Order: sequence, then structure tokens, then C-alpha cells
Amino acid sequence: MADKRKVQEINASSMADISFLLLIFFLVTTTMSVDKGLSRQLPPPLPPNMEKPDVEVKERNIFVVLINSNNQLLVQGELLNINQLKDKAKEFIENEADKPNLPELLPLDVTFEGGVTESVLTTKNHIISLQNDVGTQYQKYIEVQNELVAAYNELRNEYATNRFGCSYEALSDINKEAVQKIYPQKISEAEPKKYGGTK
Repeated sequence: MADKRKVQEINASSMADISFLLLIFFLVTTTMSVDKGLSRQLPPPLPPNMEKPDVEVKERNIFVVLINSNNQLLVQGELLNINQLKDKAKEFIENEADKPNLPELLPLDVTFEGGVTESVLTTKNHIISLQNDVGTQYQKYIEVQNELVAAYNELRNEYATNRFGCSYEALSDINKEAVQKIYPQKISEAEPKKYGGTK
């Protein structure tokens, strides 16, 4: 008759401790990619007793960007490629040649480092109006946002390089604020609508 031996049981009492240590190890060593949102600061709410002011904006000061449900870009009534948007936006914001169809250049008092105040011609009343269709893909919306923000960043950087001989990021806080005042980021976003196009 065959000899029946009892199989020894594996001691599993420390398995829970090992699993817990492995879990902690992976939590500590794993890097998570965090999606950052768009950096937008909402204006402070109006006091309850204050009426909403009527703001009249001249048509020449508005740069209209529409994205339809087919992710096509219509800029100032013209069909445009995403790669052309940044340059078109820069031309609008800067209006270097003082064209009558682009935002009006107005004098603006700007204080630089050292308390030096200068009058600078700038399109301070310009507005970029971004409107998208309810069917617009989020990726296309982000691409358009990135191009518009890049237009502002490039203009600020060019101004800093021409005036101070360094990049915008290398400027002191006071000079950064001054350059931001010359090129204020004004992107207005309307509630998504149905602009046409089929999905």
C-alpha cells in the first residue's frame, strides 16, 4: 500500500503584510500624469446692489473665432487653418500698421521698473471672441486656445526682447506686469451653440 504523506501547508500569514508593502511601494514610486486645465481667471462678482454696466464694443475691436461641429475654423468670416490662427491673432492684437479694420491704437500709461512711466500705443480695448459648436471636439477647442495664448506669449516675448534684451520670463515682476498691461490677454468665450455642420 502506497505511503500517504500529509502535504505541508504554506504559511500565508505574512502575505497580507507583503501585499500591503507592495501597494505602498507602487503608490509612492508611480508618477501620475495630471491634466492641467486652462489658466483662466474669472472676474470678481459684482456687488449685489450694483447694476451691470452696458459695455459698448466697437466692431473693429472684436476678433471672432468660430469652431463648428466639423472642427472647421472660421476666423473673421474667413475659413482658416489652425496653423494660421496664431499669426492672424498676433496681427490683430498688435495692429502695428494702424489699419482701420483692426483694433484702434490708444495711448496707455505704463509704469516700468524704477518708477519710469511711459505712454505706449496699444490695442487695449481688443477682444478675442471664441465661440464653438456643441459638437466641437474638445481636442480642437484646446488646440485653438493654445494658438491664441501662444499669440499673446509671442507678442510679450518680442516686446521684452526688443526693449529689455531678454525673454519675457526673465523680466522682473514689475516689468512683467507692464508688458501684460501692454498686451492684456482678453479671450471671451461664449456658450456653445449650434453653428451648423453635421456629425
